[in-house]
Amino acid sequence: MFLAFVSDNPWLEAVARLAIIALLIPIGVIMLTWVERKVIGRLQMRLGPMRVGPYGLLQGFADTIKLLTKEDVRPHTADRWTFELAPFVIVVPVIMSLVAIPFTADLFIQNLTLGLFYFVAVSGLSIVGFVMAGWGSDNKYALIGGVRAAAQLISYEIPLVMALVAVAMLPQTLNVPAIVMAQEDTPNIVFQSLAFLIFVIAGTAELYRPPFDIPVAESEVVGGPTVEYSGIRWSMFQLGEFVSMVLISILGSLIFLGGWQWPWSLFDENVPVAAQVAIMALKTSVFIFFFMWIRTSLPRLRIDQMMSFCWQILLPFALLQIILNGLVLVYDWPNEMLIFLSGGAAAAAIYLTYRTAQHAGMRYEPGLQRVGSVL
Repeated sequence: MFLAFVSDNPWLEAVARLAIIALLIPIGVIMLTWVERKVIGRLQMRLGPMRVGPYGLLQGFADTIKLLTKEDVRPHTADRWTFELAPFVIVVPVIMSLVAIPFTADLFIQNLTLGLFYFVAVSGLSIVGFVMAGWGSDNKYALIGGVRAAAQLISYEIPLVMALVAVAMLPQTLNVPAIVMAQEDTPNIVFQSLAFLIFVIAGTAELYRPPFDIPVAESEVVGGPTVEYSGIRWSMFQLGEFVSMVLISILGSLIFLGGWQWPWSLFDENVPVAAQVAIMALKTSVFIFFFMWIRTSLPRLRIDQMMSFCWQILLPFALLQIILNGLVLVYDWPNEMLIFLSGGAAAAAIYLTYRTAQHAGMRYEPGLQRVGSVL
């Protein structure tokens, strides 16, 4: 009777689904932390966690108990409300972003007509949380980290949004399931490889993970906005980071890799539920492994290199992708034209980045300084 009452009320059903996912999030983050430690350990020729439980499986649960029971310290001169509310301002938007993300054709919290717009608008609110954490801690390192986080997240949000706009131009909808259904024959990564490249780079920067971990660089700002946090409040920052990584991975799988449709739809129009779950799990895992891999493989960028790379390379090429899509739509060219147009632009972006990296690695000579620019 109760389940029927909830299912008949769309708002209660949405709240119930969100509550179930909110309960599953901590367990998922605990296991994902163990996976990342194992992956990074293997890449560095180590074993990773091995002591607590078989193959270290209980290490994440032990760390969670430690964080829950650890003393929650607040600096005496910190602004109480700003300091204590900052973790919630970061975590709540991340959980709210789950509302617009479908996991399969039938597994979602709410199918929103403007789901892609909702995701971008809500996920961007976490920027305020980092500024609050840096300002409220009354610590110069935290303040510098908060300012860095605001500058980085605001800057890379622009090419990320432009890449998503470019994807939404072809099916002419902001509904995520509709974008997935439009990839029944060919995923968007084939037609818009440049937008995919920008999405991956900007998405990594939005997660402030290496090589874009400028806000929390231990060697420079000893932890950034989170330096004064401990216990459960610090764990909320980590929870927000891992959930954001999963969300970016799911979103990339949906809008660029065909979601639950492709490649099964090439063989059968009706995709079984089991196949949908398996396809989404595989594609999302590839994204997550990629984020873990580059964390171990790439060194941290300087802040001037990071900002210049966004404004001088990513942003112009994101605008170029929108222009190319506009030409295809206005002149009614076949979508196959984008394979060459977007692919060529992506190759040009990679080449320009390569040349820039070579220039950054040149020996210092008087008269050759290019401070503040990657070109």
